[in-house]
Amino acid sequence: MIVDDDEQQRRLLAALVSSLGYVTALAANGLEALESIAETRCDIILTDLMMPQMDGFALLRHLAERGDRTPSIVLTGFGSLEKAIAVVHDLKAFWFLEKPVQPEVLQVLLDRAAAQTQLEGQAEALRQELSYRGVLGDLVGSSPAMQQVYACIRQVAPTSASVLIVGESGTGKELVARAIHRLSARSAGPFVAVNCAALPESLIESELFGHEKGAFTGAVERRIGSFEQAHNGTLLLDEIGEMSIGTQAKLLRVLEESVVRRLGGKSDTAIKVRVIAATNRVPSEAIENKQLREDLYYRLNVFQIALPALRERKTDIPAIAEAIVVNLNKKHDCRIVDLHPSVLDMFRAYSWPGNVRELRNILERAVIVAGEGTIYPKHLPAALSQGNSIRPMEPDSDEAIRVHVGSQMSEVEKAYIYLTLKYTSNNKKRAADILGISVRTLHNRLADFAREKSAGPKSDGLAQSGANRVRDISRAGD
Repeated sequence: MIVDDDEQQRRLLAALVSSLGYVTALAANGLEALESIAETRCDIILTDLMMPQMDGFALLRHLAERGDRTPSIVLTGFGSLEKAIAVVHDLKAFWFLEKPVQPEVLQVLLDRAAAQTQLEGQAEALRQELSYRGVLGDLVGSSPAMQQVYACIRQVAPTSASVLIVGESGTGKELVARAIHRLSARSAGPFVAVNCAALPESLIESELFGHEKGAFTGAVERRIGSFEQAHNGTLLLDEIGEMSIGTQAKLLRVLEESVVRRLGGKSDTAIKVRVIAATNRVPSEAIENKQLREDLYYRLNVFQIALPALRERKTDIPAIAEAIVVNLNKKHDCRIVDLHPSVLDMFRAYSWPGNVRELRNILERAVIVAGEGTIYPKHLPAALSQGNSIRPMEPDSDEAIRVHVGSQMSEVEKAYIYLTLKYTSNNKKRAADILGISVRTLHNRLADFAREKSAGPKSDGLAQSGANRVRDISRAGD
């Protein structure tokens, strides 16, 4: 990055630096340099001291305050040598160079600065390597399953490859996506997350691709879509399997051509976006059920990361719970010190259908109820403290359904959904987590059931309503 307010001097320096084998970016002052650095990483900064708007002193001070240790070579004119030395001493600039610049001296300084940048990169890689041993951003866990996840993140983050993250609801798919973005070359760019399951079908294309004013009823102004918002950054498409097949086809075109056209627009806009997709569905089943286009799956599934359910890594629960409690103490101004061992025993015995999200919700309630000191079983929800959620289903209880040979799968599904809603006291978010589906899918299924009911009862299948069929689950043929 060459920063100089004299255009002629700036271009002469650019030509010289280019002849020495380096790619250049230009800025007329410190403000332009900061804006450019925010969009594109640079390895060396070559800056004049005296400039309007923001001079070299202020530029290096801003970089130092935000922890940017990019080597900086300060250019100094006649009479400002003392100032240049002060910058090297006080702001830790790499070196200073008097004008007019001598090519052979500049070559030596650039090569040494580039070597320092490389060493800094290796040191950062080592720090990241250490972080993979148990904590990576908001991801916590040292179990073998999580070590595998960290290794995958380490491998794919530096690349530009598309990533597909699969795992049950609440396992932390967005946290993985954010970790990939943070460790990538696009980390200075935006991270945009879109929950495809939370958007109505009528709005999802506008959300993704944007729209022009007047493109449809209610489009009173131009809107920039998520792809354009994520330019030079990362876009997470969460619950990609909830997107309609038609929209998936349009998404595939954007991914293949790297251009997007707003709804109602007449021209394409080029985009540079890394796309990460996430789903709680089994991809092969989603393809078979026509919920996910096969060609889109192969386009997204360049690199797949499978997140384990919390019940598959229960050794991580104490560390996860501790990290969550620390954050919740700050959020609610509480002073929880620890969890009683009996609480951790209960956590280990529980099946966690809602995964880490459910654990956080339970702990948030407990932190608020306890306020300070230690969290005891009495601070937990009654269902968890009494073991209701993990007790085996007994025959003819209200926690099971009886399935008869010859029953249609649609009727079995209906009965189980109603049973789950009853169990969660009609909490659809909790029920969706237990069922392993999105809230949107649950609402769609309930709407289907309502339409079936208005059309009249069926003559076969299970005769009773789903809400009343709470009986023992029996194996066919037993």
